[in-house]
Formats: sequence, structure tokens, C-alpha cells
Amino acid sequence: MRIEQMYTGCLAQGAYYIESNGEVAIIDPLREIKPYIDKSKADNAEIKYIFETHFHADFVSGHLTLSKESKAPIVYGPNAHTSFDAIIAEDGQEFKIGDVTIVSLHTPGHTLESTTYLLKDPEGKDHAIFSGDTLFLGDVGRPDLAQKAANMTQEQLAEMLFDSLRTKIMPLGDDVIVYPAHGAGSACGKNMSSETVGTLGVQKQTNYALRSDMTKEEFVKEVTDGLLPPPSYFPLNVKMNKEGYDDIQVVLNRGTQKLDPDTFEQIANETGAVILDVRHQNDFVKGHIPRSIFIGIDGGFAPWVGALIGDVKQPILLVTPEGREEETVTRLSRVGFDHTLGCLEGGFETWVQAGKETDQLDSITADTFKNKLTENTPVFDVRKQSEFSGGHIPKASNTPLSMINDYLMDFPKDETFYVHCAGGYRSVIAASILKSRGIHNLVDVAGGYKSIKEVGINTTK
Repeated sequence: MRIEQMYTGCLAQGAYYIESNGEVAIIDPLREIKPYIDKSKADNAEIKYIFETHFHADFVSGHLTLSKESKAPIVYGPNAHTSFDAIIAEDGQEFKIGDVTIVSLHTPGHTLESTTYLLKDPEGKDHAIFSGDTLFLGDVGRPDLAQKAANMTQEQLAEMLFDSLRTKIMPLGDDVIVYPAHGAGSACGKNMSSETVGTLGVQKQTNYALRSDMTKEEFVKEVTDGLLPPPSYFPLNVKMNKEGYDDIQVVLNRGTQKLDPDTFEQIANETGAVILDVRHQNDFVKGHIPRSIFIGIDGGFAPWVGALIGDVKQPILLVTPEGREEETVTRLSRVGFDHTLGCLEGGFETWVQAGKETDQLDSITADTFKNKLTENTPVFDVRKQSEFSGGHIPKASNTPLSMINDYLMDFPKDETFYVHCAGGYRSVIAASILKSRGIHNLVDVAGGYKSIKEVGINTTK
């Protein structure tokens, strides 16, 4: 028996590869399926089942393409309704994978179909759970995403989650390994650990939601308290996971087309495509296509695209570092953005060489900012509210990047204002969005709050 966690940091997502005696189960696969196919071939093993813990909202799963390629059936838990063929498992149903057994434990609450898969070893001993978004390390799944589909309130779903945890998961042994679907950084929970594998015993001791003395009312209050609105693309990803999507190769072939500057510009004008620049923020600051949006490929790329562009049907044109076109289109497709129309051939340099219009972003060091900063200088901090509460420049306004469009009326119309984040990535994203909206009287503080503190600028909590 072998279990391999295939973790994707950009999505804070764990897929799982389980092999036993020449048979394989895949749990919650990503959109690109080649790694799973390659592993099974290297093991001379057959993919027997593809298990889905629930209808994912934060990414598009690879279940359909993987099933088509491997001929393995897709398994969902009770209450799942799909537009494609799938095994809808009963609570307690067993599936044999070589010498091991996987048991479906229906654990509704995050969603109605949410299911935890219990792995029993060849001797029949409980070995591990693949808990999806029901149980994370340090947290549990948010109960507000499935309200509309379930025709229930988040409080009612939280009550279901309370019962699921206490009747299906907490009775299991302390030595059972917990393999969750997400870790820190995912929007599917509030307080997830940076660890991606743990034991149930440790979770019983440390996870606030598994306290043995907790009442259902206390659980509901704590689980629902402080939930931020989910990103707008979440329901669209759920729809794709339920109803289907284009094969990843079709998306890649379309999205990686190399377009010369004239064709690129023509398509942008004709389609209203968003020009998405994924280079490093320092390169974007020095020069970029006017009204393009920066979201760097080397940051939290896909979730920020989902949160800020929102509509997965939005046409996109790409400006990428040379050689990273396919990676960019792949990572967009993971969150359902399938309508990439092509990439600027040769990158931004060819745009400049073609004599096309360019723009720049005013950016200064924290040291220069220190000399310009007065009591009345307009400063906008685009970090999360929790980061802002931990320390900020006095009188700075907190305008979190995830909600930047809600604050457009708050920015000065004529007076120069300054924007910063924690380290320089998010502030350039924010600045690019503001400039695309016609707001140009801004200056980015390079290095963000980290550099601001290093140069001795006064901060407060």
C-alpha cells in the first residue's frame, strides 16, 4: 500500500494517489491528469476508481478527463447529482483497491454530498481518512457555500457538519491519519494549518471544532463567525464540476496560440478580452500594456485571478515570461478560466519593438516613502483585515485586495496617494486594477509593509 499526497501550493490543494497490489485510486484530482496517468504507468498499475469528496468550488477537478482516459468510474457520495455517469455511493459502501478497502462515510455540512473516505489497511484496520473539506488540520470546511443549492441556511449546514464530525469522524482512533483537501491559504476555511498531513488524535486535542465539550450552538457560532464572502468564481467552478467542461488539451491549444502584436491588439479590441500580465511585479512596474492587469505567475496566481476577474467566461489574453505560456494557461484552467485566446509572442519586448503604446507604474522605495510621509498623506493598505489589525501605518485606510472594486470611490480623485501590501506583490495587482479603471494618481511602495518597518516608519495596532 502506498499513499502519495500531490500538493499544489497555488491552490493549497491536496490530491491523493493510493496504490495497492497493482490497483490505484485517485482522490480529488486536479484538471491536468498527466501526473496521475504517468504514475500509474510507472507502477504498472490500473486506475480503478476516481473518488470526489464533494463538488469543489475553488478549483475544477480532473475527474471527467481522467475517467475518459483511464476508463475508471467516478465516485461521489450520497446526494450528489451529476450530468455525467458516476457511482453515487451509499453511506458505508466499500470499494476494494488491491489489498485495501476504501469506505465512504457520508459527512454532510460543508456541502450536502460531502463524503470522507476511510482507508482500511490489508488487515482491515482503520489507517487514514481523506476528509475533503469536512475536516482540515486546525479547522473545518465553511458551511456557507452550499446554501443556495441545499435551500438551507449556513447555520443549518453547520449543524449538519457538527453531527457529521461527531458521529462519523471523532469516533475513529487517534492514530488515524488525516489527509485533508486543503491547507493554509485556501478560501474554503478560516484557520487552516500550514501542515498538510496530521493525525486525528492531534486534531481532537488542538482543532477548536472538535472539542469534546462543545455544544452544537457553540459550534455553529464559532464556525460561522468571521466568514468572509466567498470569491465570485466559486459557484461557477461548482457548475463545471457538476456539468462538465472542455478537455484540458483543447483549452491549452487555444490558450497557448502565439499572437504577434498587431493580432494581439486586434483581438483585444474585438473581444473585450482582459490583458493579463503574469510577469514579475518589478517588470510590470517598469513597463506594461496600458489597462492590462497584473497578477504574477509566481504568487498566489490562480486564486487571485478567480477572486478579481471573477467571471470564468471572460476572454483573456496573456503577457507571460518566455516559455511559461502553457503553465499559465494550465493554472488558469484549474480555476475554470478556459477562455484564454492566446499569448503575446515574444512577450512584452515585442510589443515595445512594434512601437505600441506602453505605460508604467510609479513605484518608490520604503526609504523614499518615509521622507514623503506626513500625518495627512493618503495611504491605502491592501492587505487582509487580519494583517492590518496586526500592525499598520497610523491613519492608513485598509482596502483589502480581494474587495478592491468595492473601494473605488474611496481613492482620491486628484491628490497623489500611496498603496502598499505586505511585500510588494498584491499592491502592484491593486495598482494595475486602479489604473485600468482610470485612476493614475497613485504610487506603489515597493517591498510593502516589511520594508516599511525595516526603514523605521512608525506603525500602530
